[in-house]
Amino acid sequence: MENAILKTGKKEKVNKKWQYIKNNKLLYVLLMPGLLLTLIFKYFPMYGVLLAFKDYNPLKGILASPWVGFDHFISFFNSPNFSVLLENTLKLSFYGLILGFFPPIILALSLNQIMSKKWKKRIQLILYAPNFISVVVIVGIIFILFSANGPINIIFNSITGENIKFMQNPDFFRPLYVFSGVWQAMGWSSILYTSALANVDTDLLDAAGIDGANIFQKIWHVDIPTIKPVMVINFILAAGGIMSVGYEKAYLMQTSLNLPTSEIISTYVYKVGLQQGNYGYSTAVGLFNSLINIILLIAANTVVKKLNDGKGL
Repeated sequence: MENAILKTGKKEKVNKKWQYIKNNKLLYVLLMPGLLLTLIFKYFPMYGVLLAFKDYNPLKGILASPWVGFDHFISFFNSPNFSVLLENTLKLSFYGLILGFFPPIILALSLNQIMSKKWKKRIQLILYAPNFISVVVIVGIIFILFSANGPINIIFNSITGENIKFMQNPDFFRPLYVFSGVWQAMGWSSILYTSALANVDTDLLDAAGIDGANIFQKIWHVDIPTIKPVMVINFILAAGGIMSVGYEKAYLMQTSLNLPTSEIISTYVYKVGLQQGNYGYSTAVGLFNSLINIILLIAANTVVKKLNDGKGL
């Protein structure tokens, strides 16, 4: 009797699910292209992860190549490059995360205080523009500005009589990389916060004004709580990609003299894999990088849940 009741209950649930799918079939049709693209470009390439556990031979293919287990990982962990690469990647990522997280929020809060829509649109246009400049052009601008004969050195030389080798000195690589990235992405990253601030209840702002709250108190007690969910989501996503430093900009900014701080895991994978042809070893290094990303994402979500009354992603 109980089994019959359970079977009946399961059938009803299945029927309800199919009925829901039928009623919303157009939504599932719209979902299909995105789902197919994700499967083709995200999940099918995971087959290549096998390279990390094999002594890959292009003539034999991935499946026929001999297994080596965790030898590539052990080689990487024991190499003198491991600690340097991990330190450079983590430092560059943490500096980018911390210094790049707050400027868009401050910018959005500042723009929200501008009463003139005309001036707000003009300022937004100027601030969003750097996001559409390619990485190659950004790096070119950096080299022009901070080269030995660049305008920065000309000004500095007129004051002190000395030149600073910005692009050759390893100590200047991280500040140039991080702050140029903040400048480029700050305006575009503030769009989400600007959109969230559009939903602020004006009655709350009026009530705060009647109670005698100044601009900063309104921002702290009304605006920031409104955009807090967006801040949490952005922080978790940024923390999850903390090891995913794009190799393009770092590789383009590298010189033979700043390698002690500019060589990161992604550039190392590019050099070892594509330039030297050591595909199995480079895949293992890349897989290690991805695993660290997953661990940091889970850790960040756990911390945010505890600080946010159990609410995370």
